[in-house]
Amino acid sequence: MKKYIFLLFASFAFSISQSQEIQDAIRYAQENLNGTARFRAMSGAFGALGGDLSSINVNPAGSAIFSNNQFTLSLCSYNTSNDSNYFETNTSSSNNSSDLNQMGSVFVFRNQNSNSNWKKFSIAINYENVNNFDNSVFSAGKNPNNSVAKYFVSYANGVPLNVLENSTYGDLNHGGQQAYLGYQAYVINPVTNLPNNMQYTSNVTAGGNYYQENSTYSNGYNGKLSFNAATSYEDKLYLGININSYFTDFIQSTSFYESNTNSLSTNYTVKNLRFDNNLYTYGTGLSFQIGAIAKVTNEVRIGFAYDSPIRYNLSDEFSQKLVAVSANTSNKLPADVVDPKIVNYYKPYELDTPGKITGSLAYIFGKTGLISIDYSIKDYSNTKFGPENDSYYRDLNTQISNTLSTSRELRIGAEYKIKEWSLRGGCRFEESPYKNTTTISDLNSFSGGLGYNFGMFKMDFAYSYTQRNSQQPFFTQGFTDGARINTTNNNVSLTLLFAL
Repeated sequence: MKKYIFLLFASFAFSISQSQEIQDAIRYAQENLNGTARFRAMSGAFGALGGDLSSINVNPAGSAIFSNNQFTLSLCSYNTSNDSNYFETNTSSSNNSSDLNQMGSVFVFRNQNSNSNWKKFSIAINYENVNNFDNSVFSAGKNPNNSVAKYFVSYANGVPLNVLENSTYGDLNHGGQQAYLGYQAYVINPVTNLPNNMQYTSNVTAGGNYYQENSTYSNGYNGKLSFNAATSYEDKLYLGININSYFTDFIQSTSFYESNTNSLSTNYTVKNLRFDNNLYTYGTGLSFQIGAIAKVTNEVRIGFAYDSPIRYNLSDEFSQKLVAVSANTSNKLPADVVDPKIVNYYKPYELDTPGKITGSLAYIFGKTGLISIDYSIKDYSNTKFGPENDSYYRDLNTQISNTLSTSRELRIGAEYKIKEWSLRGGCRFEESPYKNTTTISDLNSFSGGLGYNFGMFKMDFAYSYTQRNSQQPFFTQGFTDGARINTTNNNVSLTLLFAL
C-alpha cells in the first residue's frame, strides 16, 4: 500500500461551501435560564412582576416597577453531567465552570409634574450570559452493525476518482474534503481505478462489532447586552422596550475513534482510525423586545411580551484530521495520517432564530409574598439560515421546517418574606424544539433560593436543577448512529444588589 502523508504547513482554505446543520441553529435559538439569583430561584417567572434586572429579559416593562436606582452583580457556578448509553454501554462525563453571569443597573426618574398621568420613566442596561457552552460528553460502546467508514463513502459517491487523486484538500468543498480524507487515509476504495469512477466501498472489514468512542468538548458563551427604557401610566400600566445586542464565541472539538477485531485476509484493511474535527464559531446578533404589565388590582397583575427574531451574523472556522491504521494477516502498517493543517474559513452567514410571545399572571399577597406564572410560545420551525437565495440554505431551511416544531414553556415561581429574609422556589417545563422528541426531549427543572435584606444592599442565593435527554447522531450523513444522553445541570448563583 502506498504511504501518503499530506502536509501543508501554515496554509488556509477560503471556502464558500457551507457545513451548517440543524443543531447549529438550535445552539443559538435556545436560551438557558440565567440571570440574578432571585430570578433563577423563581424559575424566571417574572413576566408580570418586574422589579428585577433579569425580569426585563422576559418583559421589558419590568424596569418601570422599580422604585429606586439599583445595581446588581451575579456570579454563577455551572455543573453539567452527561450520562451516555451507546449500544448498552454506559459512560459518564462532567464539566464545571464559573463566571460573571449578570451585571446591570436601572435608573428611575419620577415625573415632577403632579398633573401628568405618566408617573415615572426608567432606563436600564443589563448584561447576561444567556448561554454557557462549556460541556463535555463521552460515549463508548461496541456497534454491531456500522462502521464510520460509511460516512466517508456517502460523501465520496458521486465524486470522480481523478478529482480525489489530483486535488488538494483546500481545493474542495466540504463534501469533497470528507471524500478526500477517506480516500487518502485508505478508509475507502474506488470500485474501479478508472479516472471517472464515482463509486466507492469501505476498506473496513465487514462483520460488525466495531468498538467506537466519541468525545465532544466545547466551551464559550453567548452574551446579551440589553438597553432598556420603560414608563408608567398612573402606576397601573407599565410599558417597555429593549434593544438587545448579542455576541457569541463557541469552540467545539470532537474526536471519534473506531477499532475492530474482525478476521484479516491477505489484503490490507483498516483496523482502527481516529477522526478529529474542530469548529470555531463567532459573531454578533441583534433583536428587540416590547412588553406591557397591567396592575388590574393591588393584588393581580397581568403581562404580555413579544421577543423579535434574533438576527445573527456568524462566521465559522473548521479544521480536520484523520489517522487510520491498516493490517493484513502478515503485517501491520504504519498509520496513514491525513492532516491538511488547513483552516477552512467559511463565508459569513446569517441565522434568524424564531420570535417568542409570553403571557404572564401574578398575584401579590401584600408585603408577605407572591406567586407568578409565565407561559411562552416559540416556533422553532421558523429558524432560517441565510442568505436565502443560496440553494444550500434553501434546502437546509426546508429541512428545519420539516424537523423542528412549536415549543411551549411554563414557568411558575413563588416568594415568601419573613422580616429581612425571603424564601423562593419555582419550577419550569419546556417542550422539545423537535417534532421527534427523541432527538431532544422536553426539559424539566426546579429551583429554590433565599435572600437577605441588609438595608443598603441585598444578597440573594439560588440553586437550579434541569434535566433533559437527547439522542443525536455523531455524524449527520452516512453513519448516523448516536448515543442516548441524559444531561443534568446543577447551577448555583449569588447576587449582590445595591441601592444607588
